[in-house]
Formats: sequence, structure tokens, C-alpha cells
Amino acid sequence: MNTNQTRHREKIALLFVLSAVMTAVLLGRLFFLMVCRSEHYSQMAQDLHQRERTIKAARGRIIDATGTVIADNRTVCTISVIHNQITDPDRVAEVLSRILEIPEEEIRNKVEKYSSREIIKTNVDKEVGDAIREEKLDGVKVDEDYKRYYPFGSLASKVLGFTGGDNQGIIGLEVKYEEYLKGQNGLILTMTDAKGVELENEAEDRIEPIAGKDLYISLDRNIQEYCQQAAYQVMEKKNAKSVSVIVMNPQNGEIMAMVNVPEFDLNDPFSYGQNLVSGSASQQAAQAQAEKGENSQDLLNQMWRNSCINDTYEPGSTFKIITAAAGLEEGVVTLEDHFFCPGFCIVEDRKIRCHKTGGHGSETFLQGMMNSCNPVLIDVGQRLGVDRYYHYFEQFGLKDKTGIDLPGEAGTIMHKKENMGPVELATVSFGQSFQITPIQLITTVSSIINGGVRVTPHFAVRAADASGENIHTFSYPEGERILSEETSETMRYILEQVVAEGSGKKAALDGYRIGGKTATSEKLPRSLKKYISSFVGFAPADDPQVIALITIDEPEGIYYGGTIAAPVIADIFKNILPYLGIVSAEEETTAAFRIYG
Repeated sequence: MNTNQTRHREKIALLFVLSAVMTAVLLGRLFFLMVCRSEHYSQMAQDLHQRERTIKAARGRIIDATGTVIADNRTVCTISVIHNQITDPDRVAEVLSRILEIPEEEIRNKVEKYSSREIIKTNVDKEVGDAIREEKLDGVKVDEDYKRYYPFGSLASKVLGFTGGDNQGIIGLEVKYEEYLKGQNGLILTMTDAKGVELENEAEDRIEPIAGKDLYISLDRNIQEYCQQAAYQVMEKKNAKSVSVIVMNPQNGEIMAMVNVPEFDLNDPFSYGQNLVSGSASQQAAQAQAEKGENSQDLLNQMWRNSCINDTYEPGSTFKIITAAAGLEEGVVTLEDHFFCPGFCIVEDRKIRCHKTGGHGSETFLQGMMNSCNPVLIDVGQRLGVDRYYHYFEQFGLKDKTGIDLPGEAGTIMHKKENMGPVELATVSFGQSFQITPIQLITTVSSIINGGVRVTPHFAVRAADASGENIHTFSYPEGERILSEETSETMRYILEQVVAEGSGKKAALDGYRIGGKTATSEKLPRSLKKYISSFVGFAPADDPQVIALITIDEPEGIYYGGTIAAPVIADIFKNILPYLGIVSAEEETTAAFRIYG
């Protein structure tokens, strides 16, 4: 009996101890949750009852050299619905369908979906958003944000680029300077009950967005517009595939204009081919591609492509500038050296023709450059030899990219040094059998004529806040000397004579000293007989302040660069030189007479 009582008491004591231990554990856990983890669970409770909606930040503007805004923002709205807050789903579906012109069934599916928030449509015009607000629909949210807007449509489309649905940069300067332009989004915070219904007496909290920085660039809207107009005119006249124009300051690399026609509408960048000139080769090609069922994304990528930096081509005779500069710098040729052109040149087992099949006969080196004579430049190349020629090719920066502040720059396609024999050296000497980009060519020529200092082509000048206060000034690598000042001066003289009396005569402009070089290069495969006509020119020839390059891809009819490309640059210079404050000799004389007369 005593034994049973003892066991019973032991069981009660054990049960009591276990209960005490469990109670202590529970109290400890409760203390831990309520004291040690209170902030964590308070935040979880708040998150459960708090809804977030993003407020897009205003993207920084892009402002040209004249102070004109060429990339701006427009206020738009995002329309969304919150299921638990909708009191009349039929009316919501009907009203939104009518105002937004979206099938009612599509909206009803989103209205009836059990989710914290369903977006109905983004980038809605503010007027439409205001009309929805006036309907006072429970559970429908109209949030204002921003959409990129380009006031000048297709102006410099392949330079500026555009933005996507989230206002992020896609191509061009928009993506290159995303970190400055994008800004920081804000938030709208609302409190709800357990069912997700907003609490009436709880005000919305806002975390205001921070606008992006404005980007100031060297591109000049007026020069860009004029060059774009001139490019379209020659493309239509010659039924060309495309035309590109670059205008740059050869002293510092600032780009004033970069044209790639056909351009596209920046405000509607996903509509392929709508800006192509009617009846042009570009439009015909677009129609043929569409009929073949080519991938739409491939066609868009092609439309967005900036041929000035993304595409390489055989430069042809404009590259004779580089061969001449290397020969003069190395001392293997002088202006008075005599040559003879029979209309061709034999290099090993190859007969390489001059563009003048009857030959130029006896001529000096200066005359050979003025005549754009292939045999003369081949001779200079052979005098240099592969090693020295390749050395200058690298010294002039032609093996590297220019470093332009646009994405997707292509590199030079050149023979490996060990694979260059006499024939390859001969063809490279007058601009064939290798490829470079237009931006590389104009940059190298700039460096040759500006005194011999390599420049970095660029657009960005500075970033500033909305008030114009400077945030960041962009700097570029200091150019290395690639050429002596004496050789640079000689090259300016040669190229001025090319325009004054040589193959570039149609680029001459009364009252101005213009220098330049023509080119007509045959595209691969040669059997197709397709050409690229080009001209690079600068002014004033004795102190270059502006340089321009035009390339006309696959012109029909007469295709010589001196005939169809040089006059376009002359026309551009005629309009932009006075605009840039570069006066003609006649105006200088008149001004001097007024002062001293």
C-alpha cells in the first residue's frame, strides 16, 4: 500500500515538473517573440497590411549644344486594380473597357483575379487617366508616372536611342548614360485591413522619386537637322540603300552631328520601316524582307543599327590620307618626288589598275594625291614596307577602337602582319582589302590634320540637375601625338589642293579654304558591282575647326565620290560654316576694311 502511494506521488511530482518545464519553455518563447523579435514581427504585420505602388522617377533630359531639349518626359498614367477593394466588378470592367479600348473580357479576368494588384495598362495618356479618375471606381488606381518623349521625332534617332516599358535605356546615349539619366523611383504606401481593403482614416504615405540628371551633349540640333535633310535628299535622288554623315570638331573630338538615314521615329521605335523614303532602295529592301517573313526582331535591330559606328567598310581612296601621312612622316616620299602612272601597277603576279585606265602619265606625289592615283600610293606603300606600314597603322590608332561614347562600336578588320605580302600591302595602301568604321576614319583624319594629336570622338559634355547645376563634367583621354606638326601641315596643304584643283573640286566653296579627299570603293563581292561613294572634308584648311564625312551606300547611276558625295559636303559647309562663326575670306576682308578703312 505504501509502495503504491509512493509511486503515485512520484508520478504527480514528475507531471508537475514536466508541466513546470513546459510552462517555462512557453514563457521563454513568448518572451523571445514579444521582446527580442518584436521589431521583426511588427514589420511583418505592417507589411501584411501595407500596399506598395511604384512612382516612376522623371528621367533626366538630353540637351543639345544650343540648350534645346531633344529628349524629354511626358506625364502618363498606370491603371491598376486591387481585387479586394472592388465593390462593383461589372461596372469596373465596363468602364475600363470603354475608356481604355481593351476587350471587356480581358479586363474582367484581371478584375476577378485574387491578387494584391493587377496592372491593366501602362503609359496611358494623362487625359485618359483623368477620365478614369472622374468615374470614382472603387479598387481602381490611377498612378501618374513618366514616359520618354522626343520632341523632334526621328532626329538623331540612332544616336539618342530610346527607352523601354520601364523607362530604361535600350540603345544609344539612353543606355550609355543610364546611370545618370534613370533617377530613383518613389513609392505610394497605403494601409489595409486583413481583407486587403484600404482603411478610410489612414492617409497614404509617399516616398518621393528622385529625378535623373540632365545630360548635356555636343550634338547641335540645327546642324543635325540640316545634315539629315541633305542625306535624305541624296538618298532619294540616287535611290541609295543608306546615307551617313558625321560632323565633328577635329580639335577636341566633339561630335556636332551624326546622321544615319533612313532614321526611325523615336516615339514609335517598334514600327519597322515607317520612316523609309517611298520608293527608295531601303523601302524596297524592307518590303522584300517582310515578304520573306524575316524575323521582326532582326528587322528592328537592323533599323536601329548605327552604321557610323556599328558597320565596317572598305574606305577606298579616303584612306590614301593615311598612306600619304605615313610616307611623309617616315621620309620615304616628298611632294616633289616624281612617279609614272601607265594606268596600272604590277605587284608580283597581280595587275592592279588605276581608276584612270589610260593612266596619269608623269606626275609628282602632290599631283598623284590630287589625281587620287592608285599606282602612286602603291609605290609609297612599297617604299614603307610591311613592317613600317603596320607600325604607322598601329601608331595612328587604327587597330584600336576610337572609344566613342556609344555602345556597339565595331573594330577594324585588318590583315595580320605575318599574312601581309606585297599584294596585300599594295591594296591596303589605297584603301582596299581591309575594313574600318566611318567613325574610325574621320577620327584618324582629324588627328592627321589637327596638328598630329589623336582625339576621342564623343557626345557627352556634362551632367547637371534640373536647375542646371553641374554634377559631373565628362573627360576623355588626352590624345597622344601620332604625327609631327610639320607632316600635319603638309597634309593640310595636300588636301586643300585636292579640293582646289584635284578630284575633290566639287567640294570647293567660294570664300573658304576647304580640304578633303574623295573615295569610290567597290563592295564585296566585286561581281555585284555595288559601290560606296564617300568624301571627307574639313574647313578652314589652314586651321581646321570642322570636319565632315559622308558615305553613300549603293547609289544608282553615277557613283563616283567626287561627283555625288563631295557636293553634299560643300552644301553642308555652305550652311553650317557661317552658323559656327567661321567667316569667309570676303567677309574677313570686309570686316578689316570697316575697322581700318
